[in-house]
Amino acid sequence: MAAWLSPDMKKRKIKELVLGKALDPMQSDTRHSMALVAFLAWVGLGADGLSSSAYGPEETFRALGAHAHLGLYMAIATAVTVFIIALAYNQVIELFPTGGGGYRVATKLVGPYMGLISGCALILDYVLTISISVASGVDAIASFLPLAFQDYKLWAEAFFIGVLIILNLRGLKEAIKILLPIFLGFVATHFVLIVYGVFAHASNLPELVPSTLAETGELAKNIGWTGVAAMLLLAYSQGGGTYTGLEAVSNNVNILAEPRVRTGKVTMLYMALSLAFTAGGIILLYLLWNAQPVPGETLNATTFKSIIAHMGLGGPLVNSSLLVIVLAFEAGLLFVAANTGFLGGPAVLSNMAGDSWVPHKFRYLSTRLVTQNGILVLGLAALAILFWTRGSVTLLVVLYSISVFLTFAISLCGLCLYWWRKRKKLQHWRRRFLLSLTGFIICAGILAILLAERFTEGGWATIAIIAVIASGCIYVRKHYRDTKKAIRSVDSVFASQPMGHHVGPVEPDPSKQTAVFIVGNSRGGGLHALLWVLRMFPDHFKNFIFINARTVDSHAYGGEGALEQMRTEADATLKYFVDFCHSHNMASASYLSFGTDVVNEVTDLCEEVSEDYPNAIFFTSKLVFETDNWFTRLLHNQAALAIQRRLHFEGLQMVILPMKV
Repeated sequence: MAAWLSPDMKKRKIKELVLGKALDPMQSDTRHSMALVAFLAWVGLGADGLSSSAYGPEETFRALGAHAHLGLYMAIATAVTVFIIALAYNQVIELFPTGGGGYRVATKLVGPYMGLISGCALILDYVLTISISVASGVDAIASFLPLAFQDYKLWAEAFFIGVLIILNLRGLKEAIKILLPIFLGFVATHFVLIVYGVFAHASNLPELVPSTLAETGELAKNIGWTGVAAMLLLAYSQGGGTYTGLEAVSNNVNILAEPRVRTGKVTMLYMALSLAFTAGGIILLYLLWNAQPVPGETLNATTFKSIIAHMGLGGPLVNSSLLVIVLAFEAGLLFVAANTGFLGGPAVLSNMAGDSWVPHKFRYLSTRLVTQNGILVLGLAALAILFWTRGSVTLLVVLYSISVFLTFAISLCGLCLYWWRKRKKLQHWRRRFLLSLTGFIICAGILAILLAERFTEGGWATIAIIAVIASGCIYVRKHYRDTKKAIRSVDSVFASQPMGHHVGPVEPDPSKQTAVFIVGNSRGGGLHALLWVLRMFPDHFKNFIFINARTVDSHAYGGEGALEQMRTEADATLKYFVDFCHSHNMASASYLSFGTDVVNEVTDLCEEVSEDYPNAIFFTSKLVFETDNWFTRLLHNQAALAIQRRLHFEGLQMVILPMKV
């Protein structure tokens, strides 16, 4: 037997070595040990926005073309807009303290189908977060490597995505702690460079404002003030991916330490301050240091090279080494930022799975209590987009910005509707309404300009991808709706089964023949199996045991009091079956367990029952569809078949009863 089990044991050891030991979701201190305090949340979620300073300001500055002096407006607008959106999203944290972000806001405050659009945009947004962060990180590394490295960038990007997938499968807190030194290194080096870079050219600041105003006036004479405004908005929108991290906090409130709302607001403050300072400061550096594009280098690399040389810390070798360190931290932070996609994307998929827009398996947790399916899908999708775009940051930024501002616009529209509806009940509604309205006008305006100006340069692809995802979601939800309707009809048929007249419990005899029923949420399915066994094997079984293994998914684990509610519901379901048997003078008992893998939990329960009742045969129901194909197998887990296979291997008998829907 040991020889047969050794390969499986080796497989488990390898899995444990790579992903870490399994965690028990029912232990009270497990979630506490995994929850993020504001500082770690700033690292894990804020790195996305902060790292976009590696590409957002550059794309904004490049879009100005020959009118580089207008970058002063961009620096100011970036800082102001960050705080406006951050304050608006604080309202989302207050209204939805269990998380959900833009998807939950749109669903609850605007409507389910607008929530669907927001959710699809967010999924694409987080996929692009991974793609663009990794692509920019590799670009930063390539800035201090020979030009020949350019041919290997795509494969390097694929490698780094693979590493991030493994890190996140181990657990979000472990991933953040591993990446923490990189984050702190980036903050320290860029703070020093920005502060020194501004003060070193402080004498140029007084003339920067009048020269910018003069150029703006001259430009307005040629293209009009409307043209100037459109140019500024278009350039500004190129760095729109900068703000994604703000949404990520509201989307992941459920993983924050208690009190969640306060932790979320503190995290948002950290993010807004660091993001406004870094993104706005780098644009200002471009202006003051007259940044010019250099082949094979980012604008950041070119500008930082000039600043480091001006510091006079050493010769060319020292300056080159310092630049390598700065760019290495920049590249590293971009990889940390890609991690935000692995945190936020699976959370969106999990919320959408709860509403049946996507397969329910996206709610399932792994043994490390992370949404494993979401992490894998996000990683593979990011790889696909990278290979499709050939890692072009410019194209990725266009796709990214549209999905970002679409989500922001829908969310802020929902907040506007909410505060307007509450205007007669809330005393201070005007201030919040005006804040949300201001944010909505900014985001909707930028979105409209992006679509108009960049539609043929990649904007169409964003719309097409969101439309395809949404169409698939609608089809998935229709299937689940039809299935639930069929299950409810089965439940209604068996709901009329009357209780018997026997009063009091009837204790099982372990030495007698025992029928063990694996039941779930549906009472109709359990009664269907029980009555089938009584009809097919009259007077054969003397004991009737009911077992239920509840899956602790992301909603149950992250929701306030959800675990207790799930336990209460499971106890009530099992009690119903046991009471039904007792009322008909049939010996009965029940077993209950909780875990992340239903197959493992049920198998362990069955083995426990077989030890208590040696003469046991196991029964369960399985949904059977008229058309069985890959699609139905994708949407419904094949747990019954997997459990049967495991029990047969252990020498236990199990019968699967078909339940047609």
